[in-house]
Amino acid sequence: MRGLLDKIKNFVIYDADREFYAEIFPDSVSRNDLMRMRTMLHSDLPYVMAIETKNYPFPWQEDIFTDCFKVGYDCWVCEEQGKVLGYCLASVAVGEAHILNISVDPGEQKQGIGRKMMEHAIDSVRGKVETVFLEVRPSNVGAIGLYESLGFNEIGIRKDYYPAENGREDAIMLALQLF
Repeated sequence: MRGLLDKIKNFVIYDADREFYAEIFPDSVSRNDLMRMRTMLHSDLPYVMAIETKNYPFPWQEDIFTDCFKVGYDCWVCEEQGKVLGYCLASVAVGEAHILNISVDPGEQKQGIGRKMMEHAIDSVRGKVETVFLEVRPSNVGAIGLYESLGFNEIGIRKDYYPAENGREDAIMLALQLF
């Protein structure tokens, strides 16, 4: 059902003018304008898993993503002309949202895709929650910079949260207040 509703929504909001101008007048439309966020489908999992395994030495397994579908977490992909560039998963409950996983294909990083996904995730919960939480590895300075630029603040440390090559790595806990 989720896939059918997403296809209907995509048909209804299709912006032919934007694609036309991008093709005829390439400088008139930014790449960011051509990227779109949509609900992740089960058929996206091969692309999502490829990105996940490229980015993480200890990736989530496919069954974790499937479980996220089953429990109704918000799962999105960012795509451009049918190519999945990244994905984001979030849980929303009791006035809080938690970004569970966000990842951009390594070949597409540092081009605004992570920002687009985070802004989408934040906008989708605005008015429903008071706070958005996430964890990040201290070694992921690029992500930390993005989150801070979006208004996230450090609220604590989770000791030995992430598996790492030589044991475990802490997680920095971040929060964004939405008032």
